[in-house]
Amino acid sequence: MAKKRVQVVLSEDVLSLGKDGDLVEVAPGYARNFLLPTRKALPVTPAVLRQVEHRRAKEAERQAALKAEAVAFRTALDTIGRFTVKKQTGGDDVLFGTVTNGDVAEAIETATKKELDRRDIIVPEIHRTGTYKVQVKLHPEVVAEINLEVVSH
Repeated sequence: MAKKRVQVVLSEDVLSLGKDGDLVEVAPGYARNFLLPTRKALPVTPAVLRQVEHRRAKEAERQAALKAEAVAFRTALDTIGRFTVKKQTGGDDVLFGTVTNGDVAEAIETATKKELDRRDIIVPEIHRTGTYKVQVKLHPEVVAEINLEVVSH
């Protein structure tokens, strides 16, 4: 015996089911007793489906704009070429402490006046002065690689 399922469109994110605007199949009782009364989902109608498609198109447009902005910013970072971080050093150019992704974010922000999330910056282990390659994730599909010069102050 085949189990019946009903299709609903989520009107907000529901844990382990989907995100706002997703078309999902659920058990009829789940839809009737929980999703529909709490307004977490809407029954599927042609008007609702058109609205979902419109929302998806808008989101795709927004994502394309964000990606284009990230590519432009990567070009700007490549144009600048090198960023400098000043750290206190001991003998033999060994740093006191290490260069963190927060230090790199600050250096980029100083040079470009654009704020970056430090969690999107991947810094190799840096314990001496010199030049290093640092990866900056600007978008899920756009990663920039910058030259970081660590100098003594």
